[in-house]
Amino acid sequence: MKVRLPKHREFLIKFEDNYEKADEAWEALNQIVKDYSVDGKSIYTETFIEDNEDKVKALQETYEFTYEIIEK
Repeated sequence: MKVRLPKHREFLIKFEDNYEKADEAWEALNQIVKDYSVDGKSIYTETFIEDNEDKVKALQETYEFTYEIIEK
């Protein structure tokens, strides 16, 4: 039997140690996921990265974090 597993991409978000607004930023980032799931989509939707990268970049301007997109 052969099984083809789809590749999955994720945002890897990093904050500096002891960043004071990290909790606030995580809340805003999690809101992106909640808003996305309203339409029945999830982080496993193939276009999650493309659909939300602009929103993550906008938050990056407000909060001090870096991110990269990793493939699993």
